[in-house]
Amino acid sequence: MDWGSELWDQYDIIDKHTQSGLDLVEKYVKFVKERTEIEQNYAKQLRNLSKKYSPKRGSKEEQECRFSNHQAFLDILNEMNDYAGQRELIAENMMINICIELTKYLQELKQERKMHLSEAKKAQQYLEGTYKQLDNSKKRFEREWREAEKAAQYAEKTDQDLNATKADVEKAKQQAHMRTHIAEECKNDYASQLQKYNKEQNQFYFTDMPLSFNRLQDMDERRIKKLAQGYVLFADTERHVMPIIGKCLEGITRAGTNVNERNDSVVLIEQHKSGFERPGDLEFEDYSQGINRASSDSSLGTPKGPLELLGKNKNKTFRLFNKKSKLPSSSLSPFSTTPTPSPANGPPSPKFGRDPLSYCLMEINKTVKPRISSFRTLKRMPVDSEGFTHLPPEQRRKRLQQKIDDISKELQKEIDQSEALGKMKDVYEKNPQMGDPASLAPQITQTAQNMERLRGELNKYESWLAEAGGRGDSIRYSTHSLNNNGAHNPNSPGAISDDTDSSQAIYTEFDDEFEEEELAAPIGQCTALYNFPGSSEGTISMQEGEVLFVVEEDKGDGWTRVRRNNGDEGYIPTSYATITLNK
Repeated sequence: MDWGSELWDQYDIIDKHTQSGLDLVEKYVKFVKERTEIEQNYAKQLRNLSKKYSPKRGSKEEQECRFSNHQAFLDILNEMNDYAGQRELIAENMMINICIELTKYLQELKQERKMHLSEAKKAQQYLEGTYKQLDNSKKRFEREWREAEKAAQYAEKTDQDLNATKADVEKAKQQAHMRTHIAEECKNDYASQLQKYNKEQNQFYFTDMPLSFNRLQDMDERRIKKLAQGYVLFADTERHVMPIIGKCLEGITRAGTNVNERNDSVVLIEQHKSGFERPGDLEFEDYSQGINRASSDSSLGTPKGPLELLGKNKNKTFRLFNKKSKLPSSSLSPFSTTPTPSPANGPPSPKFGRDPLSYCLMEINKTVKPRISSFRTLKRMPVDSEGFTHLPPEQRRKRLQQKIDDISKELQKEIDQSEALGKMKDVYEKNPQMGDPASLAPQITQTAQNMERLRGELNKYESWLAEAGGRGDSIRYSTHSLNNNGAHNPNSPGAISDDTDSSQAIYTEFDDEFEEEELAAPIGQCTALYNFPGSSEGTISMQEGEVLFVVEEDKGDGWTRVRRNNGDEGYIPTSYATITLNK
């Protein structure tokens, strides 16, 4: 069944139906656009939320990321940032695959519909024009035939009239004959127009209109099919990113399971352990020699009382080491002079007070004062930051070891530079046109001085570490290790380089009159989780499982800059790869 044969007389219905179909496509496009706006706003809010709670560089929160629970929260923020990127990808794909595609197709349908309706309108107008010609021919034939009948009746009447002359009779007959001939011509013309109209009408109702209506039907069915594909894409667009969203959610779950409360406690201990020994017990100093025994027996009782009070205040002694609670100097020495014992059986001294127990506690306080004062003096002493002597033993060993590692890395860089300068000098000596060997002498001298200075500092810090009780292990790097780009790699000890490759790297570096800039050193590696076509400008394609070098990390826009071994660089979606940055 088709519209041309079944709806041949429903031109207005077909016109309204096709228009309502185009309106539905336009309405669906608006719906998807609003959905993409919601996705973009949602992704933007997620990114702002992740940025708001992410620790700033150098802040206290960033330093606390060594604890697993803090690091897990940071991982959750990163996964939420990747999740926001997937929501943006959903919005982008919906806009490209549905909105833009359907809008373009809608314009084509409007033009096609307009053309088909215009053809049908023209055919209808032509048929109406043919009918008007038929009607005019019919009316003329009717008019002329009446005139012919009147002329024939007049000629017959004139012929029967006895008073009419022969000339009048001949004239009337000629007039009647002429009118009859004209009527016959109008009759033939009417018959011809009628035949033409019937032919045009048959062509209109059985060929032209059915063809236009069938074309409109085909157009409408193609519209419905395209719209159905848009409905399916609405779900498929989100379904395609569900695996990556699932990985983001798995990453959040993994961050929660990686929290190790016991390890966090160990990290806190290692970070803040001072290495000091616990303070010993305070010795009892007997001041009751000069006190009246009778008064002592009645007031002091056994020495157990002051010691018990001292035990109750034992925590106050340790609180003195806390930075937040600093005791005023007056509380440490409430009396500046030693009280004089009262004479036997005499009244107590005014400085002794009413209670001999207070006097005993004051004297014990005096024994604690020198220790507290010594710590305060230590805080006011100038800090030896170079040897880290102001730090507790354990923290000092860690800082010294870290300093030794840093110096070792710097020394390794100077050694690598010295070797490179030596090879450059050899190249210049063999090929004078490339440069003057004497021009490298200042750099070689400066590098040698830097190496001597760093070796001296390294020995100095190693001796301090040995004094502090450390192992004195320093990170040593091979002077011949090379990474994938032919540059020295300090993170691969024990790697042996090829002299041919080294010489080739030197020659390559100085080829083309130093026109080529040195490539930026990679900051990590990444492994592709999915295929990426890299069809947009500035992007690079990758295959699932491919390993690339990370040149520039994600700046928060969802893209990471990478490089292949052959030097090709470009951007890839951060969520499409597993990224591992060098520490």
